[in-house]
Amino acid sequence: MKDKVILGIDPGTTVMGYGVVNSVGNKMELVTMGIIQLSKYKDHMLKLKHIFERSLQLIDSYKPDELAIEAQFFGKNVQSMLKLGRAQGTSIAAALYRDIPIFEYAPKSIKQAITGNGNASKEQVAAMLVRLLNIEMPKYLDATDGLAAAVTHHFQGNKIPGKEGGSYSSWDSFIKNNPGRVK
Repeated sequence: MKDKVILGIDPGTTVMGYGVVNSVGNKMELVTMGIIQLSKYKDHMLKLKHIFERSLQLIDSYKPDELAIEAQFFGKNVQSMLKLGRAQGTSIAAALYRDIPIFEYAPKSIKQAITGNGNASKEQVAAMLVRLLNIEMPKYLDATDGLAAAVTHHFQGNKIPGKEGGSYSSWDSFIKNNPGRVK
């Protein structure tokens, strides 16, 4: 059975959470988790630059085979959603730059996979990950949110990029799997 390293990211413009797991068959172990603090950057474009650079650093340091990222959800504030989408897109761009396949999961899907309840709180998700991976509760729940994306992807098994999940590792793989959508 081949080891697979999965990087999970919970995108954010104030705090970005991440987690890395090593997946072997149906077993997994925590490699690392943490946060990237972005609140010190007042300019949104500087935040995006920092997200891209730190995402590349995570990829280059941990050499993930796949990226699992939390999808945006529709909230009440359109400006917040737009900024969050840019943050997510910036991390996705870093993974594409390094030819890492990307898998996107809705927040409810992640909560469902980890706790069995799609409406679970951040605290419930964190508590389940603490039990599941036998780890300490982190100071910031954004770290467990990033870790939860990686663990959710581990639970999904070995889906082929560009098929069921609609994920692609590069523009070439998108074009190959969607010839009718490209002019």
